[in-house]
Amino acid sequence: MSKNIELNDVYSSIKDILETSRKNVFRNINSAMVRTYWNIGRIIVEEEQKGKDRAEYGEYLIKELSKRLTRDFGRGFDERNLRYIRLFYIKFKNWNALSSESQKGDALRHQLSWSHYRMLLKVENENARNFYINESISNNWSTRELDRQINSLLFERLSLSRYKSKIN
Repeated sequence: MSKNIELNDVYSSIKDILETSRKNVFRNINSAMVRTYWNIGRIIVEEEQKGKDRAEYGEYLIKELSKRLTRDFGRGFDERNLRYIRLFYIKFKNWNALSSESQKGDALRHQLSWSHYRMLLKVENENARNFYINESISNNWSTRELDRQINSLLFERLSLSRYKSKIN
């Protein structure tokens, strides 16, 4: 009987170590991906702003970058994703505030993955986007849950219910 208890304790300790390590690896990969895409977006935006006819040059730049990056690095760099990466930098220019203490809307938050940010880019209203960022972090929302809350218009429903007396 004591051998089983000891084995269970050893197994439980090893299992905890493995699960913690996996979470750390996942978090580090997501952080590196967010940092990489932010820097790619910064370079694209800075290069576009040098051009005289930004719209035409921007389209050409995205198209050519997509071809070359896809050739050299594979999937994930189609024109649509490069536009998201560009928009990501535009909406979240404040890289230095990458911390849990930062509450600024334009600041990146290390708790969120690239998939979270892609969904948040679709939220036009900055107040709503900030709300979903904070709620995602404080409630540890998965991307599926974030998508569900955005699509159910949680921010808008809560905003209306908080100010119901002012609306009537």
